[in-house]
Amino acid sequence: MPKFYQVISLALLMAVTQTSCSTTKEAAQQPTAASQTENTVKARPASRSGFKNYNEVITKDAVSDQGLFTIHRVGDKYYYEIPDSLLQRDFLWISRFASLPSGLGGGYVNAGSSVNEQMVVWQKFNDKIVLKTKSYNAVAADSLPISLSVQANNYQPTIYAFDIAALSRDSAGYVIDVTKFFSSDIKVISGLSADMRKNYKVSKLDESRSFINSVKSFPLNIEVKQDFTYDAAEPPSNSATGSISLMMNQSMVLLPKEPMQPRINDYRVGYFTIRQVDYGSEALKADEKSYIRRWKLVPKDIAAYERGELVEPVKPIVYYLDPATPDKLRPYIKAGVEQWQKAFETAGFKNAIIAKDPPSPEEDPDFSPEDVRYSVIRYVASTTRNAVGPSVSDPRSGEIIESDIIWYHNHLRSYRNRYLLETGAANPNARTLETPLEDLGEMMLEVITHEVGHALGLPHNMKASAAYPTDSLRSGAFTQQYGIAATIMDYARYNYIAQPGDQNIRFIRQLGPYDHYAINWGYRYLPDANSAEEEVPTLSKWITERTGDPIYQFGSGSGGYDPESQTEGIGANVVESSTYGLKNLKRVAPKLYEWTAAQTNDYDDLEELYGELVGVWSRYIGHVVTNVGGVHENRLKPEQTGYIFTPVAAKTQTASMDWLLNNAFSSPEWLHQTNISRNIHHASYVESIRNLQERHLNNLLSADRMARLMENEVNNVGYNALDMVRQLQRGIWSEVYSGAKIDIYRRNLQKAYLDRMNYLLNEEPARSNRNYGTPVEISQSDIRSIARGELVKLQRQLRSTQSRYNNDLSRYHIDDAIVRIENILNPKKA
Repeated sequence: MPKFYQVISLALLMAVTQTSCSTTKEAAQQPTAASQTENTVKARPASRSGFKNYNEVITKDAVSDQGLFTIHRVGDKYYYEIPDSLLQRDFLWISRFASLPSGLGGGYVNAGSSVNEQMVVWQKFNDKIVLKTKSYNAVAADSLPISLSVQANNYQPTIYAFDIAALSRDSAGYVIDVTKFFSSDIKVISGLSADMRKNYKVSKLDESRSFINSVKSFPLNIEVKQDFTYDAAEPPSNSATGSISLMMNQSMVLLPKEPMQPRINDYRVGYFTIRQVDYGSEALKADEKSYIRRWKLVPKDIAAYERGELVEPVKPIVYYLDPATPDKLRPYIKAGVEQWQKAFETAGFKNAIIAKDPPSPEEDPDFSPEDVRYSVIRYVASTTRNAVGPSVSDPRSGEIIESDIIWYHNHLRSYRNRYLLETGAANPNARTLETPLEDLGEMMLEVITHEVGHALGLPHNMKASAAYPTDSLRSGAFTQQYGIAATIMDYARYNYIAQPGDQNIRFIRQLGPYDHYAINWGYRYLPDANSAEEEVPTLSKWITERTGDPIYQFGSGSGGYDPESQTEGIGANVVESSTYGLKNLKRVAPKLYEWTAAQTNDYDDLEELYGELVGVWSRYIGHVVTNVGGVHENRLKPEQTGYIFTPVAAKTQTASMDWLLNNAFSSPEWLHQTNISRNIHHASYVESIRNLQERHLNNLLSADRMARLMENEVNNVGYNALDMVRQLQRGIWSEVYSGAKIDIYRRNLQKAYLDRMNYLLNEEPARSNRNYGTPVEISQSDIRSIARGELVKLQRQLRSTQSRYNNDLSRYHIDDAIVRIENILNPKKA
């Protein structure tokens, strides 16, 4: 503790009784929020002049809630009674949206989304209690001299300073008024970021329309809900009100007095992490350390555990179901949680994770999903189609303290739709809007398993979907045993590879071998290791033993350059996989009316599913696009042989571009189902196809991708940026070489091609991807040289074929293209 905090007047030192720093057990023994009562105990007078007597502040009209801190409500004021023993203790403060307006943040945030997490401490300074942030991003052992410098050069800001209103009854704590703090627009705990305030032109918090909704104290946490309304000139919704209203939830959680021994992260296995900079390292620089986020599991019988027996943990991971969960879904949710038991058995633990029904009020009157002691699968009545698996972890060690899985009511609708579209060709159960409960339950089970995986510390592993050969996913025996991807943590939801006639196919994802491997790596207890560093040789050995086996590889899917690490894909060969998927879509499209509108006598489901069908086609295209200019990433350490980055083979890139020309950029007549298009919109089909094709065309002709293709020249790959543009241009303009009629889809696509070439040649500044993906300085690269040279060739070809076209639209289109190219090559300056 800094010296000035120890300078306290002699009178106060004599009055305040020092207590133990550990109050977790004592807090747990106190009455909880359910025992809110009027405070009728006569308070002792304060022992220091300047403070009011306790009973002057906490009057007989106070309603008190005992827990971590005792909370008092007196009229419209809220008071915290903070035990002296909890000063200087580490707390985690999480700010979340409890409710928010439609469209806030562009629609990318939901109720329950975390806005900010920070560690805080309560400290006494003179006649005030201050709330300060505390960071573990920079650390050094207290025994090292450099720790003094770390403290001095990482001084943390004060969030708020509270006047001490009174001493507690026994003078072993302090009473502060928190009303103004929770009623004010404190930026660090606000839901509105600086960008939101700017975009929505937020001027101020309207205090007349803002209030504290509730304050609850539990043994290990305090929960506050704030209902705030801001004046905003351009709100994201309800623009006529000129306001943004939202409800924030502020959680303050007491962290363990002694942090758990952390486990050092290895980027070859996927875990969420915390990061620290260790200034006490012997290295010639500050040592950046990364620890994985995981629950603390310790075997009850360590000797039996070491003998290889399955042992229960001292404290298992327990999830409670939300009381609002429909009865028919409860068995599937429980099974989704407890499916992880098998993976934990691989790590040596029995019954490590358990799902329970919520206790009745008679069984536990104090049970509350907001109590940090309880992790809950929350069932939210919302039209949002999503599920999330957030968790709260100790920033000092990575220990996961608590987790609430959030399931939104409408989420199964998305899964039903994709089940129909992606498996309907080969799966009779999927050919209906009334999906059997058994199938829906299996989908929900696997989604819960996926979200619980996040809450166990596992991020998405997009590499796992490429672990299995594509044709193996047409085998019933293989898919029933291994599923459709090596992990539940991939976005590999359905088996769209299986074809009509394939037998005993598993269509829905499941837990895979990588999940067992990752849980064992992150959770196996190593009793002989007395520090995180001592664990590293064993952990590294487990990884190197699996070198070269695709089942145990990890890839985040970030960057968009690795065709083996993509979202929503399955199978090792993306061209084969997308070919199978597209065959199935072409079978489903003509049946879509029969399976929807013909059954419901309504077009709403048909319109929704047709839009999603086009989106599925787009995904299959995108998977193949990644092969062009693609780079395989294989996470390795220097002790292992091979390269981390390997460009996709030239033959594969050429074949992928041929596939795209035939399946993405050809005219998609199969999508034009008259009984669909003429019943869902008066005129939108052609434009939707143009928009989709343009998106993939621009993706191919992105500076980011072309930079990687140019890099192929020095890597002797045999397929470079010029090869790609030539192949693409000749394919998109094939009619001008063959003399064939140019239909409306191709005319639109060819115009989009010219627009993109204009962008590459003339847009300024052309540095849009410097901060993302593969960096390139367009004006000093070959990109513009290639674009100009190929456009000159195209213009020459167009002029030579003008006279061939008697069809007016085709002729006009050719004439227009020639003029457009001339303007691109010789733009008029304003």
